[in-house]
Amino acid sequence: MIVEIGPAPYVALAYPDETLFFPTDPGHGAPDAIRRLASLGELSRALGSAELSLVVCRPNFSSPWGPRHLGRQIFSRRMLEGRAAPIATFAPELLRRRLGAPLVVLDHEDLPLINRDNLFLLDRCALWFKRELPADRWRVFLKTAHANLPTPRFRLDPRHAGWVEKLRPISIGLPTEAAGLLPIAGVEKRADVFFSGRLTGSSTLRTRGMAELRALAEAGVAIDVPEAPLPREDFYHRCAAAWLVWSPEGLGWDCFRHYEAAACGSVPLINQPGIERHAPLIGVQHALYYDAEPGGLTRAVRAALADKPALAKIAAAGQAHVMARHTPQALARYVVESASRL
Repeated sequence: MIVEIGPAPYVALAYPDETLFFPTDPGHGAPDAIRRLASLGELSRALGSAELSLVVCRPNFSSPWGPRHLGRQIFSRRMLEGRAAPIATFAPELLRRRLGAPLVVLDHEDLPLINRDNLFLLDRCALWFKRELPADRWRVFLKTAHANLPTPRFRLDPRHAGWVEKLRPISIGLPTEAAGLLPIAGVEKRADVFFSGRLTGSSTLRTRGMAELRALAEAGVAIDVPEAPLPREDFYHRCAAAWLVWSPEGLGWDCFRHYEAAACGSVPLINQPGIERHAPLIGVQHALYYDAEPGGLTRAVRAALADKPALAKIAAAGQAHVMARHTPQALARYVVESASRL
């Protein structure tokens, strides 16, 4: 039996018959087939069951009794509408007890750090899967477990070294909402480069890159940039209709668009990564990467469009890779199978 704690089912979607799911965000919703634990009491009993084989937790961003968390709960729309259940956010605190099965943590946050409030989970868990895992794993403790950049003395401490050994990369992969809409095949290419996403209030790479795309458009490159957000189905169709989908990092480097573009049969064009990745989209094999410095995007676009038969091969390989390794079900299996090898 697997017990999953989090805002929405993840492992439970891949293992519905084996998983009991406790929602820390009851307003999110879940398929009827998902077996739920309805109270902290039921969760506590499940955690003490002799049948327990694995516990999966997606942690809170901060402590449930901290001012940030309480403020967000009290003044949320769901609380004002009487739909919130703030007591559910205390569920990860039950993991401070001794468990009879391995605990793994799924951290899909944009933040390339592990918050101080969650260090107890790092002590308790067997593995911590982190989406934005810095290439130097020690940087997850910057300004959290350490006052500044972790020093050699901090890194040589056996407890801290044990923390680092537990870290594993994981991708955000395809969103669960993509099911039934992907992959898209046989769509005629009508654009050279497609982009749809937030520009203001996001990464500086986006505003700088958009200036380069506009210059390319003036030079005759077919650039498709919608003026407003698109419904998901239309977004996927526009991805499929472009040779390249520009996918610069936003608040985090890893984003849905990388995998959605590939799944749609296009080639994602991404700025060079600064994180450790799981089953990465390999450059020139599954995707294309460009340098963040001025002119890097322009050079990458022009070089890619000069060989469209090569782009078609990259797109086919990228699509196959994403559908095999980066669906929610594939990622859930990666988590469970990693834990089973402990």
